[in-house]
Amino acid sequence: MNTETSAARRFAEGFIRAVVPVLLALIVSAFVMMAIGASPLEFFAGVWKYGITGNNWQRSLVLMAPLVIVAVGLIVAFRGQLWNLGYNGQYLLGAVVASGLGPILFDVMPAFLATIVVFIVAVLAGAVWSLIPAILKARYGTNEIITSLVMSFIAVGVVNLLIKGIFKDPGVTTPQTAVIPDDELLPYIPGTQIHIGFVIAIVLAVVAQFVLSRTSFGLRVDIFGASPKAARHVGLNSTWMVILLFALSSGLIAFAGSIDILGQFTYQRADWDPRYGDAVMPLVFLARFRPVAAIPFVAFYAVLATGGTLAAQQAGLNVDFLLVIVGLILLFMTITEYIGDRRRLGQSYVPAGLRRTVLKPFLGSSVASSSAGTSGTENRSASERTPV
Repeated sequence: MNTETSAARRFAEGFIRAVVPVLLALIVSAFVMMAIGASPLEFFAGVWKYGITGNNWQRSLVLMAPLVIVAVGLIVAFRGQLWNLGYNGQYLLGAVVASGLGPILFDVMPAFLATIVVFIVAVLAGAVWSLIPAILKARYGTNEIITSLVMSFIAVGVVNLLIKGIFKDPGVTTPQTAVIPDDELLPYIPGTQIHIGFVIAIVLAVVAQFVLSRTSFGLRVDIFGASPKAARHVGLNSTWMVILLFALSSGLIAFAGSIDILGQFTYQRADWDPRYGDAVMPLVFLARFRPVAAIPFVAFYAVLATGGTLAAQQAGLNVDFLLVIVGLILLFMTITEYIGDRRRLGQSYVPAGLRRTVLKPFLGSSVASSSAGTSGTENRSASERTPV
């Protein structure tokens, strides 16, 4: 009986943590729409109509393919308490490999073989690009949030230079790569307009879930994420673990970019950046860093994004209003986190490692100030005990 009660309570706590922020965000966004003179009913009806009904659900599933892979890439790093925020640049690197190198390879080898080569090169490009923040983190303890963001900005610039330079299609004035012919793109699932990248994404999520939860490698990742010092005591090589997790995370995100080009967009323009990582990041927190649990959250966002673009135009809203909804989800996640810490409302969204990374600069100043008096020492102790 006690076991059933405990399981029911855990389910209720998990439900509150995962679903309530989304519901509250939708409710508040409705009030925001009314405040600016738009109709929330018209908007949400449009999201349903253009995101689900007819064949529109297939467009939502196509959008899910890169989003799920980006989510898996983020989870791989986040489970090891490594905060890879260079996802936008890594995605674009993978995309430009497919859009720039792809047409060259398709001219000289069979499409199937060229597709495999594009995927491999894209993954390697993303993995290599993560080496600098990974090595700085592993060798010198540099904050990877800052270094990965810096590398992302550099990657965006490099991608734009490539599209305007060696990968530019000479047949058009707009800076863009050549359009890849339809017969060289990823094949569709029979009877649908959904390319097989969607299947690959779901399989990747299931495999990642198995590896992270049922294998010795997943256990080592969790030990390393919980405490790098403890990981060293049990014989784990922290340096290689940081480099490996960063490389896997970045490689997967770059892979998402290459799949998106070969499955949906067929070419890439300069200054194009869908910023999938910004939308996916709160969803992986809602999923508690579980790849399979992230799938329904990503599906929700895919429907919202697919239907929301036309729905926003019909309701008289800017398309960027979708980012307002994502921001509201983050806001209510923070509020739920605050309340949950005080009412012991299930597991936190924010693991201890993220807290240490974010609070490190502030804790450092607290340590310095603590030497000035007893009150400073008390404040530092309190901040170390108090969760974010």
